[in-house]
Amino acid sequence: MIVLQVNQVYKSFGAEEILSGVKLEVQHRDRVALVGRNGSGKSTLLKIIAGEISYNSGDISMPKDLTIGYLEQQSNLESDATIWDEMMTIFHQFREQEAKLRHLEAQMANPAVYNNSEENDKVMKEYDSLQHDFKDAGGYQYESDTRAILHGMKFFPEDYDKKVTSLSGGQKTRLMLAKHLLSKPELLILDEPTNHLDIETLSWLETFLKNYPGALLIVSHDRYFLDQVVTMVYEVSRHRVKKYNGNYSRYLDEKAKQYELDQKQFEKQQGEKAKLEDYVQRNLARASTTKMAQSRRKTLQKTDWMEVPDGNEKSASFGFTIAKQSGNDVLNVQSLAIGYSAEPVSKDISLKLYRQDSLALVGPNGVGKSTLLKTIIKELQPLEGDVHYGTGIQFGYYDQEQANLKGNKLVLNELWDDYPLINEKDIRGILGRFLFTGDDVLKPVSTLSGGEKARVALAKLMMQKANVLLLDEPTNHLDLDSKEVLENALLDYPGTLLFVSHDRYFMNRIATKVVELTQDGTSEYLGDYDYYVEKKLEIAELKALDEMGQVTEVKATASTSTSQIDKEAKKLERQLLRQSEEVEQSMEKLDMQIAEIEEQLCQPEIFQDHELVLPLQNELEELKSTHELVMTQWLEIQEKLEQI
Repeated sequence: MIVLQVNQVYKSFGAEEILSGVKLEVQHRDRVALVGRNGSGKSTLLKIIAGEISYNSGDISMPKDLTIGYLEQQSNLESDATIWDEMMTIFHQFREQEAKLRHLEAQMANPAVYNNSEENDKVMKEYDSLQHDFKDAGGYQYESDTRAILHGMKFFPEDYDKKVTSLSGGQKTRLMLAKHLLSKPELLILDEPTNHLDIETLSWLETFLKNYPGALLIVSHDRYFLDQVVTMVYEVSRHRVKKYNGNYSRYLDEKAKQYELDQKQFEKQQGEKAKLEDYVQRNLARASTTKMAQSRRKTLQKTDWMEVPDGNEKSASFGFTIAKQSGNDVLNVQSLAIGYSAEPVSKDISLKLYRQDSLALVGPNGVGKSTLLKTIIKELQPLEGDVHYGTGIQFGYYDQEQANLKGNKLVLNELWDDYPLINEKDIRGILGRFLFTGDDVLKPVSTLSGGEKARVALAKLMMQKANVLLLDEPTNHLDLDSKEVLENALLDYPGTLLFVSHDRYFMNRIATKVVELTQDGTSEYLGDYDYYVEKKLEIAELKALDEMGQVTEVKATASTSTSQIDKEAKKLERQLLRQSEEVEQSMEKLDMQIAEIEEQLCQPEIFQDHELVLPLQNELEELKSTHELVMTQWLEIQEKLEQI
């Protein structure tokens, strides 16, 4: 079933054309991504589809009763309610039905009704019908569903009574995402849903969206996320939209093949066009050939010549160099405690960084990753422990908050003030490599978008020629094309990298080792992000088996061959599948027990006797609570299986 059709939609802001003749179709359970550069019109198209803004012409068709959920990049969720009460606003119908059920129960317990057989039968029939509808609609599980989704979005029971107004912007966006996931609209539109999520939450969200019962339309710059979730890609480029089947990686492959074919066809047409133009120019003035030249000129005018193929749009072009080489030992962090007060955010941190290492620092939000980088560059003082620096170290620091770009300087002066001996032409040339041309360099930095500020910060970083780069979320605000340029620049960088990122695709390309930071210390993994995930799963599985008495001894090895890793992965997969089957059997058993009690509660001889109802209700609540825990365990197992 088609849930959305966009046909020949045009949109302009004043004289500036944004979208031109856009066509797009989404069917039930489609997982669709919109990709394209910053400013290409992706968010504008989402707002048009969601009914947030108007369009100039065209048609948008969808079923009359279609339910739509739309998550904007920045949530404007303003509410005086608590987190739990805000989530419960989705279920006002269930709340009303529950109140009605309690009212009917009270009526049935009333002797005046109970002793009136006609009135009693009427109330019982109404109660039976309402309870049946309530059960079929999910009335007995909506609270457990709410707790499960809040847990996935990193809101825990101790957070439920917090006021929404007390939350940060990122927390409000996560809460708004949780509300949309819980309400399950038939078409869910998500604009950058991975912002403000740590890696653990991202993995949970991917698993949830794969099993989402409706259709998804997503804008995201997280390539790993897109590969995991979407099955269709629409590229927004040059005001138009083009469809590709498959996930993001498949889209890149197909786009490259199509560009090569289009380029050959374009070059062929340009050759034919040049011949016709040359013939007209040489023969139009000659009496004997005028008519033939005029005929060819008409052919030139009538032919619908190909435009330059998409794919050769101007890209940023830069690289990082170093002024001088550092020593082999770059950093030695020992027993470090970090934080902003006497109470550390994280402690017992130890890591070593050697020349030309590329180390990814990972961990949940709030564990102190950015704080550690600031401590290393001496913006913050360590609470305990030591940081030993190697010889010849020159740090370059990229701040995700871009705190040093808050003033009213012009883009040109942001670089020129730091390097006054370089002439203006060369400064403009450097900025041109970061897509700032002409009057763009005279814009105040305060008026720039997040992506433009990121390019200014990268330009300043490039000019430092530092031999150790500390990067805090360097891919934030960058579009997919700019991310690829940055990755290629860092791959060619001859210095040392220490970076924080939630971009798993970026980590897989750049990282040579991963250090996981927790509140109680660090763990090192010698590989990229996928290797880190694999080893974490392996360690967790071995620990679980050890606790079950199935493992008596685990021998650690310094390195594992590819074949051994494959065997271990297959072994782990078999173990997880067995665990999944056991958990599913437990869930089925609990479902049967819950259904049995609900059936008992519907029997007149029971629901009319409150002394019988109370213990059954208590048992039902306990079973539902257990079911919720088992369901969470099952979801965790499925996440692990997806990551193998």
